[in-house]
Amino acid sequence: MRKISLALIGAGDRGMHSYAPFALNKPHEVEFVAVAEPDNDKREAFRKQYGISEDCCFKDYKDFLDKPKLADGVLICTQDRMHLEPAMMALEKGYHVMLEKPMSVYPAECIKIGNCAEKYNKILLICHVLRYTPFFSTIKELLDEGSIGKLISIQHNENVGYWHQAHSYVRGNWRKAEESSPMILAKSCHDMDILLWLAGADCVRLSSFGALTHFKEENAPEGSPERCLEGCPFEKECPYYAPKIYLTEKTDWPTSVISTDLSVEGRLKALEDGPYGRCVYHCDNDVVDHQVVNMEFENGTTAVFTMCAFSNEMGRTIKLMGTKGEIRGHMEKNQIEVIEFGTSKKVTIDLNIGVDIHGHGGGDERLMSDFINLIREDNNNGLTSAKNSVQSHLMSFAAEKSRIEGTVINLKEYMQQLK
Repeated sequence: MRKISLALIGAGDRGMHSYAPFALNKPHEVEFVAVAEPDNDKREAFRKQYGISEDCCFKDYKDFLDKPKLADGVLICTQDRMHLEPAMMALEKGYHVMLEKPMSVYPAECIKIGNCAEKYNKILLICHVLRYTPFFSTIKELLDEGSIGKLISIQHNENVGYWHQAHSYVRGNWRKAEESSPMILAKSCHDMDILLWLAGADCVRLSSFGALTHFKEENAPEGSPERCLEGCPFEKECPYYAPKIYLTEKTDWPTSVISTDLSVEGRLKALEDGPYGRCVYHCDNDVVDHQVVNMEFENGTTAVFTMCAFSNEMGRTIKLMGTKGEIRGHMEKNQIEVIEFGTSKKVTIDLNIGVDIHGHGGGDERLMSDFINLIREDNNNGLTSAKNSVQSHLMSFAAEKSRIEGTVINLKEYMQQLK
């Protein structure tokens, strides 16, 4: 079996900790031979861990892509607004590409990247990892088998988790739509994609409502400082008090992203100086903390999606209702329940896959495995290929347009306007 060689552009949390470890676990299948990362510490850490020669480490991805082709494929895990150029350059250079979602923060660019992959006949796999999870793939199999008859409606919830919202979307990199992307794209294009896949038909109409309601200056307790460590009088009762989240014995995600120095001293300095030590009511965030999307699909199926920050547990729950029964599922518990109408029959499926939440319920590893196999087989028809992913991205863009303008969006008309 031929070993596949890869390069990584962007050695941040997703690239470094979610996808790259596949090569450590299966060194006979894949190896990293190059990395491009502007942060010196992150680049050096990746170089050492994966045994990359110094002449194949680059501060700028352009320097890497200007070199003769060094690998079979490239993982692009840069920030949301930095996907277009490296993706286009890599495809044109002859690399197969695995691209972190969202493809782009602009709908026309998503289409452009997809067209580029088709032009050069290269694999372009989008990191819609939910399709690869045992949880959602099992639900898809149940639907395809007709276990609940014809699918009529879906209720899907993304319970972001109060602390996750504070970490990523109030203090963190995805707090401002103009710097990253709207919440429905940055966090929930996964969910638009999975609903499109489960519904089994194109989305024809949608509407959306939502807002930033809680994490605002006007809701700050009187007397709260700009930063948690500036003598906050509410540290005992505030669930968002930064030391409660980042100065514990746990140094994995989310703590792992606040600093490259995860000693107590290093983390303390990060909270004193960096964005993760700010009071959640005194940040510059503007993305929504709750949003709903209502959808109608071409085959008559309807769906409602709810994203909300205000939950204790972080995870996704779903209910699918068909003409012969219903399916209920809890992704983080990896449990699926199938109920048959008119009988006492109820089947509970406990997947017991033994992976943590940071691995997207097993989806990260399966995504990497698929990418490697697609390269080996020279097959550009992956489960989350660009042609399968562009529409769900456009659903996210349309949902944000609906939320802002207060209108129902006809997807065919919306897509025609983009051409």
